[in-house]
Order: sequence, then C-alpha cells, then structure tokens
Amino acid sequence: MASSHGIFPSSPASPPNYSELLIRGDDEGIFGVDAAFLYALKPPGPREAALLLSTDVVPCGGASGRASRWRCVSSTRTTTSPSFTGVSMRGSVQLGLLKGIPFMRVEASDRDDRNTAHADLRHPRIPAAHMFSIDTINGEVSLTEDGASTLDPEMCGRYKLLVMVKDMAGKANAFFSTGTVTVEVTGNTWASPDPVRLQENLPGPYPIPISQVKWSGSQAEYSLEGEFPEMLFTISLDGVIYLNAPLDRETQDQFQISIVVERPDGREIAKPVELRVMVGDANDNRPTFPQAQYHTVVKELAHRGTEILTVQAADNDDPKTDNVRIFYRLVVQIPETPRALFRVDRDSGVISVQADSMEGTAPQYTLTITAEDAKGLNSSCTVVVTVQDENNNAPVFSQHEYGPYHIPEDAAVGTTVTAVVAGDADVNYRLESGNEEDVFALAIDRHTNEVSLVLSKVLDFERESEYILVLSARNPVALVRGRYGPASTATVSIYVDDVNEGPILSQSHYDVTVREGEEPGRVIATIRGHDPDSHPIRYSLRGDTKRYFSIGKYSGELKTVQALDREENSTYTMEVIAVDGRNANLSASTLVTVQILDVNDNSPVLVGDYSWKYLCTPRWEEQALVLASRDSDGPQHGGRLNFSLRSDATVRRNWKLTPINDTHTNLSLNIPYLAPEVYTVPFTISDSSSPPRSTFINLPVTVCPCNVRGNCKMAAKQLQGMPTIQSAVGILLGTFAVIGTILVVIFVRLSYQNPKRPSKTSQERVPLNISL
Repeated sequence: MASSHGIFPSSPASPPNYSELLIRGDDEGIFGVDAAFLYALKPPGPREAALLLSTDVVPCGGASGRASRWRCVSSTRTTTSPSFTGVSMRGSVQLGLLKGIPFMRVEASDRDDRNTAHADLRHPRIPAAHMFSIDTINGEVSLTEDGASTLDPEMCGRYKLLVMVKDMAGKANAFFSTGTVTVEVTGNTWASPDPVRLQENLPGPYPIPISQVKWSGSQAEYSLEGEFPEMLFTISLDGVIYLNAPLDRETQDQFQISIVVERPDGREIAKPVELRVMVGDANDNRPTFPQAQYHTVVKELAHRGTEILTVQAADNDDPKTDNVRIFYRLVVQIPETPRALFRVDRDSGVISVQADSMEGTAPQYTLTITAEDAKGLNSSCTVVVTVQDENNNAPVFSQHEYGPYHIPEDAAVGTTVTAVVAGDADVNYRLESGNEEDVFALAIDRHTNEVSLVLSKVLDFERESEYILVLSARNPVALVRGRYGPASTATVSIYVDDVNEGPILSQSHYDVTVREGEEPGRVIATIRGHDPDSHPIRYSLRGDTKRYFSIGKYSGELKTVQALDREENSTYTMEVIAVDGRNANLSASTLVTVQILDVNDNSPVLVGDYSWKYLCTPRWEEQALVLASRDSDGPQHGGRLNFSLRSDATVRRNWKLTPINDTHTNLSLNIPYLAPEVYTVPFTISDSSSPPRSTFINLPVTVCPCNVRGNCKMAAKQLQGMPTIQSAVGILLGTFAVIGTILVVIFVRLSYQNPKRPSKTSQERVPLNISL
C-alpha cells in the first residue's frame, strides 16, 4: 500500500456487535480500527508500499477467540491535503447587497480520486465572523443579516477573513488547509434616482427615456412595480426607464415607481429604489359650467347695477397655474331688443342689470354666457331671466258699465252671466256691492286675467227681479306708485226674467201613523205645497192600487177610505202628485208612508194536532207534550203567551205546564201514576197585553201503559165529554159524541200500529222554532 494521508476503506468487523477490537500483526502501529473501519494512523514506509499486509482483528473478551482478518490492498491515493487556488484571495462587496447573496467564491482542489470521499471538500463556517458567511459546499461568500445592515466603508473599508477547506466531507479525521480572504467594501451606484417632472400629453415619439439606474456589482436584471397602467413605464436591461404613452395630469398627477434588481436566477439582490414621476399641467381642459341652464328673476323696477345671478365655471387644469384663469362673456341675448339690458363681469361671472329700467321690456330673456381660459378653450351656458311685474299701475276696466244682462229665473247654477277684464297682468276682482246674498260668484282665468260673473244660487223673480253689482279690480300687493281710481271699478246690471214655475211641496217625504180599525174618513195628513207664481195646485194619489186612501183635490187632505187591518198589511206607500193649475206639465211629487199601529184585536190560539200523541203511565221522566200557540197581533200585544191550568185541585194535581219560550210550553204528568184513559186537560192561553186577551181550551190527552220501547200496550178508555172546543158544538147537538169516541179508538189503534218511543230526556221536548 502506498504512503498516504487519510482514511483507508475497510470491510465491516465480524461480528459487528463487538464493542472492542484488537489488531495482530501490526508491530509498527501503522493501522487502527474503529467500529467497522480499519484505517492508517501514519504513512507507511517504502517497504510497506509494495506489500500486501495481513492483519488479524481479535475481539476483546470474545467467547470464540476467533480473529477476523482484513486484507488491505494498496490504493492510488496521494499523500497531499486539499489546498486553495491562492494563498490569499481578494474580493469586493457592494453597499446595499442583501444577506445571502454571494459576492465572491473561494476555490480549493484535492489531487485524490474525485470519485472517492478523499476529494469531497467542505468549507467550515468562518470562525468568529458575524458579518460574513460561506457556503460549506461551493465556497460562496455572502453577507449575514448583520453584515447587510451595518456594512459601511467609512467605518471599515476592508475585512480579512480566515477560511478553511477539508476533505472527507469535513469529518473530524479529514485533512484540511486554511487561507485568508481580503474583502474590500465598495460603494454602489444603486440608489433612488432624482424625481422626474414630465409634461402631460408629450408629443413623442415614444418610448421616451426618463431616468436610469445601475447596479454596479454582479450581473443584474431590472423590473418595475407600482400603481400605473401596464406598460406605461418599462426598464431596459441597462436600467434605462422609458415612458411609453402620453400622461394625463387630471387622471393621475404623480407616480411612485419601485425599481427591483435581481440576479438572473430571480433572487433579489438589493432593496428596491424609488423613482417619483410628477406630471406637469398642460392647458388641455376647457372650462365647464356645473349646469347647462340657469333660471333667475329680476324685478321690473330694478335699477342699473342690480346683481341678479353669478355663474361660475370650473377648469380641471392645475389650480396652481394660469391655465385655470377663466374669463366670462355675454354673447347672445334673446330677444335682442332692447339691447344692453344685461352685462356679465369678465372675471367674477356676476350678471347684473345694464339698463336704467326694465319697465316695458319682454317678460322673459334668454342669455348665452361663455367661459374661456387663456388658451381660448371655452364652453357656454344659458341663463333664463324672468322679468317680475311690480305693482306700479292700477288695473283699469275697458268700460265703466256693463249690461244690462237678462237671465231667466230658472237658469242653472253655474251659468255665466258675462266676462270682463281689467288691463293689468296681475289683479284680484271683488264684488263690492249688490251681492249681499251671494247670488253671484267670480271665476278668474289667470292665463287671460279675465273674470267671469257666474250664477251661484237659484234665482227667484218673485223675490228679486234686478241686481246692480259693483265690481272692483285690485292688485294683490300694495301699489308701488299711483293709486286706485274710478277706472278700477265697473257696474254690472242684471235683470231676472220671470218663468212659470211648478209647484213646490214643503216636504220630500211624509211619515203617517194610523191605528188599525180606525173609522174611515178620518184625515190622517195634509200635504202642503205652494206655487211661486200663485197658481192653484191640484193634488192626486199614485200607487194606491186598492184605493184605501183619498186626497182632497185642492186641500191636500189625506184620508182613509176603509178600516185598515195591520195583520193584513202593516205599511202602505204612495206618491202624492201636485200639478200646476195652469200648466199640467209642471208638477211636483212627494212620498207618503203610512204605518198601521197594532191594536190587540186577536186572541191567542193553540196550534197543531195532538190527537195522535200520548203520555206513558207510570210516568216517564222528562216525557211531555210540546204545545204551540200563536197570536196574530204584534209583539206589543202578543208578546209572551202564557199557559195556565184551570183552577181545579184535581187538574193541578194530575198535570203540569212548563214554559219553554214565548210561544211553546210542555204538558206532562204531575204524579207518578195515572190510570190509562183519554183525559180532558183544561187550560187557558193569554197574551201579554193589558188587559190581556185569552182563549180557554179543553185538550184531550191519551194516557196509556207503555212497553220498554215507549209504545202504548193497550187502548185507553173512551173519553166521556167534550174533547175540544170545536167538538163542544157537536156535543150540544148530540151528534158528535159517537164520532169523537170512534176517533179516539182509531187514534189509539194507530198508536199501537205505529209506536213512537220517547227518548230518555223528553218526548217532543225541543221547542218548535217556527214563526206562527
């Protein structure tokens, strides 16, 4: 094996789990063993270089005591250590360089085999250096965070750095060399360029170079960042900054551009520098008014110099320059005559009256005002001036008297009598006299200033046949000069023409009340009417088809022709016609409603057929016959109908009446048991009038034993006597007794054939909800 400095490759020790190994056969102590490697402790001599050495490695305290043998073969490694390309190296670092960006590189070499670890070189960090760092693999030197922030050539312009290179990838047993690096701190041209002022709308040609930056160190690339349209500014590889399009100060008056410097691999070399671009103003905006049209008012008596309006235009050019100075000019006045009515101040835009007086001018003028800057750029607006009339002249009627006018007394309300006008643009009219009852009214047309005299009430020739009205014209505000005179008043004469008018009835509707049964021929009402022309009036009835009433032809007295029955008809409605005695075409009418007042002239009666009904014995709880009654009189006399048993002890012991409502009552057994038979129950039905009217009734009631279903099990005994009030007549004649008995037997038999089971509550307990 040839002489060398370094580590020999070795094979793993066997067994690999021994912690201590011994070497046999190495009397000169050339080799050493560590874990799985055998290595040389010193260079072998010339004799050993030609030999194949054999050594035994014995584990300490091994159980088997077997030795492992390595056979070391000579390699081609030299005996040299790695070395730098120069004993001392020099480099320079520029101000502004960011941390981690290499500014130089140290180089070292090793003559060992490049394909082995012998030539794997490493550069340990620079001892005690806080401003610089070195890449352990490629030897690139760069600044640290402290170095990038504190580098200052005035404080220290040169640094000496001790660097080292190791082979064997920098392991502890590697060979190494050291060297000294001298670093010069140099200034840099990398700085923010001076601000640039550019005029807006430059004519070109584009692109236009506006500034330049330069990184004075290694190769660099540049780019721009900032708030500006894409491609408005660009930078070349040489750091020249270009403007590529015209600028508009009104859109953006300055730009802040960041210039970024990077290495070709995209890493930023230094902090960006800033370029401020300011845009100078060019007079490229015309002055404009905030609105296209203005409206203003000037009084008719305004004097020269009266200010009526101020117009102001705005210019978007730079307010710090003369480009925004604006001049005003009045160019058109419509109508053109008379001229020189208005003027506008050249600098302030104040519009004022130029004429001595505005009296007699047009009611309205339209002015065109122009605003122009120093370059001649201009725009215009219109000003509409309304001349306001002032009350400096009293209104005057064209004539002093109007009429006479004839108007028929039956003219409709709203009829126009006449229309007049007073010579003034703004006037109020008033009727000073002759219209105390407000028969007439005034209607003014503000467009024409014409006043119409209008009828506001119905005329009556018999009451007033002539009107003399005094009409005045006044301004709504006090006169500025002058006063009102006779010319401001006028007289209007009106005659009312007589017209034959129809009768007039005092009421449009009559309500009359009459008691039923009233004796015929009684006057129940008198229809009152009059004729404005004092003509006689004839009365007649219309709508009385049954001729229950009559009316006096000339007196208007309304009478009954026959007695009236409220139960037949409670209300009568008819129409009374009043006709002019001289003209049958003229008439008036009124409605008459006759209400018939109720009289207690009807007795209550029992309603319904009870011959087929029965009551069970022994008594069924809550079983009853529902008895219904009716009274033809009204509620005042009919009202609640009262049922009462005859004052007989046996009757009151056996039977019971229980009221249900005003017209119905329940009839039921009052004792638990009553022998089966047909009984006559005597009771009275009375109305609620005072004194009351009543009806006595003998009601036949069948009482029979019932099965569980509520059906009679046997016929009841025949009734001896009068079953009903109507049969009493037959009993007196002696012929209907047998018929009554036969009917009772038939009803009993029918009840057996058609049984009806009473409910647990009450047989026919529910009242009859009908109007009787």
